[in-house]
Amino acid sequence: MKNIKLIEVASEIGAGTRGASLGIDAIKIAALDFMSNFFIKFPSEKVPTENQLLYDPIESSYAKRIKGIATMYDRLSKTVSENIKEDFFPVVLTGDHSLSGATIAGIKMAKPKSKLGIIWIDAHADLHTPYTTPSGNMHGMPLATAINEDNLESAVHEPDAEAKKYWDYLKKIGNISPKVLGEDIVLISLRDYEKEEKFLIEKHGMKVITTSQVRRKGPENIVRSVLRYLSDCTDIYISFDVDSLDSSICKGTGTPVCNGLKEREAQDLISKFMQNRKICCFEITEVNPTLDRENMMAEMAFDILQRSVNVLMMN
Repeated sequence: MKNIKLIEVASEIGAGTRGASLGIDAIKIAALDFMSNFFIKFPSEKVPTENQLLYDPIESSYAKRIKGIATMYDRLSKTVSENIKEDFFPVVLTGDHSLSGATIAGIKMAKPKSKLGIIWIDAHADLHTPYTTPSGNMHGMPLATAINEDNLESAVHEPDAEAKKYWDYLKKIGNISPKVLGEDIVLISLRDYEKEEKFLIEKHGMKVITTSQVRRKGPENIVRSVLRYLSDCTDIYISFDVDSLDSSICKGTGTPVCNGLKEREAQDLISKFMQNRKICCFEITEVNPTLDRENMMAEMAFDILQRSVNVLMMN
């Protein structure tokens, strides 16, 4: 049986819309509404945030608040690494998606010899860099830090020296880069991305699975084929961005996109993945209750969280 540790990081400095820092509390409120003792049952650890930076002027427009992101990468990668070394299974709850690169770094710092696979369930590829970003928001860049990529071939900006310095720091954190090979990344329900990201998906040979493929083949077959595809990997990390869900049900997130997964499809996918012993870390991100009605998004996220952890406990 796995020792679960909840790692709570209410950071939202990487997002463009305010409110994701309240996502973890919203999930806890959903647990109370369901009369669940989930958040008392497991040990948890809170990682301090740098959300006070939201009140400061932005220094680098192509990598907003990157200095604060670097501080958060340090804190979260260290926390994840220490917990894995202490034989915990980290279930990471983050505000926005920018810190997934830190979670990935933490896994590699704890297991430097591991061949890591990534299952990225998200409407977006999050493969931008300060050289290509349309918004400057760091939550669109975590996978690029993990594969140690600038994407200079597609560059449209020239970031300032400070931004470049911190960007290089993010890519090389833990003195391991890349943390993961592009061919060991599977993007599920991807449907909103730019040509610069498409270039990297093709350059690195990432596997893309669309919502319609999930619907046509069914979650069970998708899980089987993804695990077969990642069979060379020794460890697998799952990142679940709630905007992978369809925008009709997914109001409470910063960047909803139509043609996404149904709640049941996401539940089935994740709980079936969780049956595999190679899964070493699970992350849920981008719940924003300020954009929601009646805390619906947090309730769905909690449902998925609880079901996934229950599967882990049984294995």
